[in-house]
Amino acid sequence: MAKKSFVLDTSVLLYDPSALTGFADNEVVLPFQVIEELDKFKKGSDDIGQHARQVIRFLDRLRAKGRLVDGVPVEETGGTLRVVLGDDLPVHPNLHAGNPDDRIIGVAYRLKEEGVPTIFISKDINARIKSDALGINTQDYEKHKVDFSNIYLGYREMPADRPTIERLRRDKAIDPPADDLYPNEFVILTDPGDPEQTAIGRYDARQKRLVALRFGDKTYQTVSARNPQQQMAIELLMLDSVSFVTLLGPAGTGKTLLAVACGMQKVLAEKKYEKLLVTRPVIPFGQDIGFLPGAKEQKLYHWMQPIFDNLAYILRTKKTGGNGGMDERIQDLIDAGALELEALTYIRGRSIPDQFIIVDEAQNLTPREVKTVVSRVGEDSKLVLTGDPWQIDNPYLDSSSNGLAYAAERMKGEELVGHVMLNKSERSDLASLAAQKL
Repeated sequence: MAKKSFVLDTSVLLYDPSALTGFADNEVVLPFQVIEELDKFKKGSDDIGQHARQVIRFLDRLRAKGRLVDGVPVEETGGTLRVVLGDDLPVHPNLHAGNPDDRIIGVAYRLKEEGVPTIFISKDINARIKSDALGINTQDYEKHKVDFSNIYLGYREMPADRPTIERLRRDKAIDPPADDLYPNEFVILTDPGDPEQTAIGRYDARQKRLVALRFGDKTYQTVSARNPQQQMAIELLMLDSVSFVTLLGPAGTGKTLLAVACGMQKVLAEKKYEKLLVTRPVIPFGQDIGFLPGAKEQKLYHWMQPIFDNLAYILRTKKTGGNGGMDERIQDLIDAGALELEALTYIRGRSIPDQFIIVDEAQNLTPREVKTVVSRVGEDSKLVLTGDPWQIDNPYLDSSSNGLAYAAERMKGEELVGHVMLNKSERSDLASLAAQKL
């Protein structure tokens, strides 16, 4: 089989610096423009800056084997890597030398015109469209992608006769109705003859039994479930045996509210954890918040406003022992050390033990960034990722390649892990109507 030349866009390396060794024994081609763009990103303190530096260091090590413009072998794959200079201008009239993307695409175009089997790889949708229009074999970077149309839901619905449903309610455990259930997967049992007769069970892999819910139908911090998926979410959030939970769903399904309410229950009422830590990407790629005016706390207030809204909803009828308005009550929890709001930018380098950790808007994280967050979790901590894979602000991610969906799909089957896809909006009648009609 003839070897191919894969021309990589900058976006691919910023998304996954290990992409340089991800194309087997083929040739990886880096346009010189990519090196220049990496230089612009390398000083960043975020994940993008780290990825740029990682790629640059890898290229520097390869220099010891020869000149990069001549192509050097890559031991990890058996292939080669070559840097192509941009001295000769793009030959297609629709490509302009002054446009960085066009200079990168131009390298792929010239290789194709020379008869080289060439594939242009980019996370930039617009760059892929332009490249494809020029007749170049163009692909997205597929590593870390999942089939979102068939993503694991965390539950399944199965028919059951009434005696089986009543036995689950009475005995709290029955033999599993299927032999391919994942640990902590839920089953909604429904009597076909009487759809009102239902029961929800969770597969306990240690007992090898389908067990009835212990927490899902209870109220925590004034919040209770309004639909079966929310019951399942509460069950996972309250189970101490589950230390990693992913909650996916569109806006208004209650992901963040349930996570915050259960986290407060675990920290304030049960004293299971020392602190509730809530974080979210301040902007796509987890970049810094230094451009906002004021001290760090003032900056965070703006980015954490959705979290404050959920806290306010929970505290509006709950006495916390604090004085004053809602903001003062929340500040009392922060001052007491029970609650911490932090930008995701500042998570790297920390070890976070004995905390209930919520990462909101996790759909804006890459799989590598999610791995970084999970690796920060210390002993006796619980990590909850929430997000809406249909609302992604990161221009290089989609519903199939974001870190939240990737984690949910790849981590299934582990006893420490639980996942639920929520689908019904409970924010308001108007919000529910908008989710269906707009």
